[in-house]
Amino acid sequence: MEWQQWVMVLLFAGTIAGLIKFQKAPQRVFGAACLICLALSFVSVGDLLANAVNPGLVTLLLLIISAFALERTSAMHKLTAKLINGSVTKSYIRTFFATIFSSALVNNTAVIAALLGPVRSNKLINPSRILLPLSYAAIMGGTLTLVGTSTNLIVNSLLIDQTGVGFNFFDFSLIGLSVLLPCMAVIMLTLSTLPNTKMEQQKVHSYFLEAEIEANSQLIGKSIEANGLRNLDSLFLVEVIRGHKVVSAVTPDFVLQGGDKLIFSGDVSSVLRLKQFDGLSLFAEEDGLLGENLTEAIVKEESAITGQTLKEAGFRARFDAAVVAIRREGQSLSGKLGNIRIQAGDFLVMAAGRDFASRPNISKNFFILSGISPKNFISGWRERLVIWGFIAALAISIVTDVSLIKTLLFYLAAVVVSNSFSINEIQRRLPLDLLLIVISALTIAKALDNTGVSALVASSVHVLLLDVHVYWAFIAIYLFTVLLTELITNNAAAALSFPIAYSVAIGLGVSPVPFIMIVAFGASASFVSPYGYQTNLMVFNAGNYKLAEFVKFGLPVSLVYGAMVLWVTPLVYPF
Repeated sequence: MEWQQWVMVLLFAGTIAGLIKFQKAPQRVFGAACLICLALSFVSVGDLLANAVNPGLVTLLLLIISAFALERTSAMHKLTAKLINGSVTKSYIRTFFATIFSSALVNNTAVIAALLGPVRSNKLINPSRILLPLSYAAIMGGTLTLVGTSTNLIVNSLLIDQTGVGFNFFDFSLIGLSVLLPCMAVIMLTLSTLPNTKMEQQKVHSYFLEAEIEANSQLIGKSIEANGLRNLDSLFLVEVIRGHKVVSAVTPDFVLQGGDKLIFSGDVSSVLRLKQFDGLSLFAEEDGLLGENLTEAIVKEESAITGQTLKEAGFRARFDAAVVAIRREGQSLSGKLGNIRIQAGDFLVMAAGRDFASRPNISKNFFILSGISPKNFISGWRERLVIWGFIAALAISIVTDVSLIKTLLFYLAAVVVSNSFSINEIQRRLPLDLLLIVISALTIAKALDNTGVSALVASSVHVLLLDVHVYWAFIAIYLFTVLLTELITNNAAAALSFPIAYSVAIGLGVSPVPFIMIVAFGASASFVSPYGYQTNLMVFNAGNYKLAEFVKFGLPVSLVYGAMVLWVTPLVYPF
């Protein structure tokens, strides 16, 4: 091996290690690897620019923008209201298959976001008995078509870069249906193993609120018990913060002073009860918003405020809202509310100002569960244009020779001209992180080719596996992709597994298509970890699941899914 090849192999291995260590910033890891390839002349500027306009990547971008427009319609929200009613069994079936169908055409993360609120508030089925299988249904629904999940589109981009020809719309469907049916049967048979969690009871004991004793408060100089702060029905005094000292074991005879910060845990709907105490100001009152509407939301994985405190994030100015309470599943919070570093999946209760609903960055940072919805829904002929226009764009690309890129360009032009979705909104919501990952992945794959590493892998595989059945290599690629998915998320797994799978197939002298398919389906096989797929993370928090419960329910699904994929793929796309 030449030095360039050694460096490229080390860089590829370092990229995997970096993604495992820095799971919150995959775009930075990919970006750094891309720049190193460029700096060492493993790729040229021309290669980089060509990757930026890869047809598969452009298709992915146009579909994401189309999904933003579809989110502004009320169709999904109207549908969810009709899913869970009457018979429990029929409600399960309706909800699952509506999720599967929607996820085959629209981004599955958007589908789960629309379903979270109605499912959590329904009175027929305990949310913990349906949210996790709902995420799995969305994942498998996304595998049915080329546009159903970003992993399929990323693999398609890499295939176009290698061969100049990509997949057709329904090339994934036969395998996807073969996998979907037995997996859904397993899910239906094992629903009873899910916890029957009382959601309301958990909410009462988990929210984290802060109040401060003002300098002129009548509470000063009196004990906790004398002030009546021990006998609140739905709020419990957890800590008192005095200066830099935190008093965790608050006794009834603890005497309060001006400036003390009182930390409560309990039912956030009772927050206004604290207003009955003279001189006790709540955290949100500093911003003058406590009298406004309360809104509950989940912090998104890609939110710009993750890792920051409320003060560092400039929360009030950025969102026209003040945080009243925070809830983090599986962890007790401590200290000042303003000093807690926000994490993806945190539940926030916010007192929202008048401009909150119109702020363009709300939907990029939060999934709104209740209260004010920031989505400015469209209606009438614009709503029909957005929905039926998208369906028409897909249909035309399927039944004619017109490319999906062309039909989506005309569709989005019509959406913008009709004022259903503005250019400014597209600019604000453009998924730059995902684009950087895909461009970098294409660049790394090109660098593997340019340095001869891909050819070296192919020749080595040919020698090592000459007398070994190709199926063992096929299984190994699937397991490698699934492992990456559970460790570093689905999109990164697809991007890193593709060049290896393609080189192995070439080295074995067989068709690369079944190996590419196994990468696409393996990258979506996130059923054991809540962190490999965004829909899993959303329901993990919303359903109050424990990791052990997640693994117990997901493992049978993962095994059946893997067995079906490994069996059916070579039958549909022979070696």
